[in-house]
Amino acid sequence: MTVAASVPETLRPPATRAGTATHCPYCGLQCAMTVTGTDAASAGIEARQFPTNKGGLCQKGWTAAEVLRVPGRLTAPLVRVDGELVPTTWDAALDAVATTLRRVRAEHGADAVGIFGAGGLTNEKSYMLGKFARVALGTSNIDYNGRFCMSSAAAAGNKSFGIDRGLPFPLADIGSARAVLVLGGNVAETMPPFVQHLRTAADAGGLIVADPRRTATVDRAVSAGGVHLQLSPGTDLALALGLVHLAVVEGYADRDYIDSRTEGFDEFWTAAAQWWPERTERVTGVPVARLRETVRLLAQSRDAGTGAYVLTARGAEQHASGTDTVSAVIGLSLVLGLCGRHGTGYGCITGQGNGQGGREHGQKADQLPGYRKITDPAAREHISALWGIEESALPGAGLSAYELLDALGTPGGPRALMVHGSNIAVSAPRAGHVVDRLASLEMLVVTDFVLSETAAMADVVLPTLQWAEEEGTMTSLEGRILRRRRAVDAPEGARGELDILADLAVRLGQPADRFPRDARTVFEELRRASRGGIADYSGVTYERLDAGEALHWPVPSETHGGTPRLFLDRFETPTGRARFVTVDQVGPAEPTDADFPLLATTGRVLTHYQSGAQTRRVPSLSEAAGPMFVQVHPDTAGRAGLEDGDDADVVSRRGTVVARVRCDASMRLDTVFLPFHFADAARANLVTNPALDPTSRMPEFKVCAVRIAAHLVGATDGETA
Repeated sequence: MTVAASVPETLRPPATRAGTATHCPYCGLQCAMTVTGTDAASAGIEARQFPTNKGGLCQKGWTAAEVLRVPGRLTAPLVRVDGELVPTTWDAALDAVATTLRRVRAEHGADAVGIFGAGGLTNEKSYMLGKFARVALGTSNIDYNGRFCMSSAAAAGNKSFGIDRGLPFPLADIGSARAVLVLGGNVAETMPPFVQHLRTAADAGGLIVADPRRTATVDRAVSAGGVHLQLSPGTDLALALGLVHLAVVEGYADRDYIDSRTEGFDEFWTAAAQWWPERTERVTGVPVARLRETVRLLAQSRDAGTGAYVLTARGAEQHASGTDTVSAVIGLSLVLGLCGRHGTGYGCITGQGNGQGGREHGQKADQLPGYRKITDPAAREHISALWGIEESALPGAGLSAYELLDALGTPGGPRALMVHGSNIAVSAPRAGHVVDRLASLEMLVVTDFVLSETAAMADVVLPTLQWAEEEGTMTSLEGRILRRRRAVDAPEGARGELDILADLAVRLGQPADRFPRDARTVFEELRRASRGGIADYSGVTYERLDAGEALHWPVPSETHGGTPRLFLDRFETPTGRARFVTVDQVGPAEPTDADFPLLATTGRVLTHYQSGAQTRRVPSLSEAAGPMFVQVHPDTAGRAGLEDGDDADVVSRRGTVVARVRCDASMRLDTVFLPFHFADAARANLVTNPALDPTSRMPEFKVCAVRIAAHLVGATDGETA
């Protein structure tokens, strides 16, 4: 491992380094790295010292340069002719897209065109994509794959705190805490450098992990005397309320904090009071002794001044009751008096590289830049004036991500879709149905640098730049704005998305100066758009970032030092107090029955990322991960006539996944696990349930009813009638 010298990054500008200082293209940890070389063939990766990764990288980060030179890199636009994708010129491709978009809008209205974005786009591209949708197309139908990632935690954070920032404190703060509860997160595999920040808690026996499986993160906890809360999938909400009950009745509640800094406790307690320990154990499967130990560890570390944190991730959030679940977890944090204090707190572990920034600048169906609500008259006036349009011309809220995909090609739904940086044919719930909807479109346009499973379905594919070939900014899981720097030359033929959007906007009749092509120019406009909003970037400049300043939003002026820790004085609610939100357990949207007696849950593995469109093309990562598998208890496999290494069908009411049986005696008897990085008949999302959270519109990825059986060779895989 090559590690940069120990001089703090803030004291050493990138120009003094060999190579180009930038950040990893994968998760929200945004580990710092240096890219050496000047082109894809010569590019290499070196780790840099940085507060989040402390000079380390995971396997995905170390191999990030290999993605720049993967076989099949797209360098020419493709159009579908007689059923086949064939190369064409940029002018021909863009003319074809613009012509169809104009026709569809003229025949069916502006909302007949949709845009699907991504949490991996830079802040500049996220901002411009939202502006393009609402100004050049006039459509309300824009959403992004971050709806599948952070939306439940975001909704709950807004309800309780009046603001949504994944971690309202620097990640490094967690590093000194002797008690940390992680609900639904396997950071040892999804973002390994994160584990360094859990070392103090783990070594003290104070790392607690709630997960249906015994993951690598659980192993780190229990090996040093920590706690594994091995709950039944879909019972996270009951678990949180049961922990609240114990905190209150056993004297761990911080009554002074509740009285002085919160509101709504009495109503919240009416629900939590019903979750006595034995009931919680019966519903979740977690023994009462472990529930008590969890609350004791958090409270004792809090009282000793040695730090206590509660963190949620996708395992707790990707449910049809995900917002309520996070509200209950926040309630636990408030009862213990953790939020808005040095050394304690609640936070959400953001997954995608720009999962935080990607939802702040207008990609979401209900938002405008600066994390403003699209229904807010003042927000609409501010943004429409900046964009040079009448407020009445600004569309309202559109369909959320799955609802948008479900409506494709239907009467009143979008007839054309543009996809930027997302592989929805693999990553969307009920994937077989989504593929059918994509196939029903009059035009599908995909912007990508490889022919992903979604791009392979497109009518037009527009080859774009990769992370190390472009300029821009990203926002990490702790709300810190970071510079993405161009490190290598792009291959001839590929274009940046800002150029693509500008060219299309002009073809759609927009003034050329309304859609800038230069990332720095776009960021200057983004600053003005965000001014006065919740996510205020107006004081951030490229110059400040290039000088090494650590700027966590909000940064309301160029003399402001940023806000690394939120809520120390007050919460962003009208009263300044955090709100308890009254919730109760509802359980999975799809319970088990005689035909589907098992619960399937999904997640990631160490060497793959998201839909695998990038990592499956890196041989060392793909070989390390192996083929698609279903993790299952040996007894459960045996009852289905299966043994370790057999090929199995995992069947739900929506489809069938083909997977290799991987027996694991630590698994719950009622649960199977499916990683979601694989394609074709191995897509985990062929079986997942698109039931939506009523607030966040998050699909229920994390639990659905299934059965397993020996794979029938030659059987039809995919969507079930």
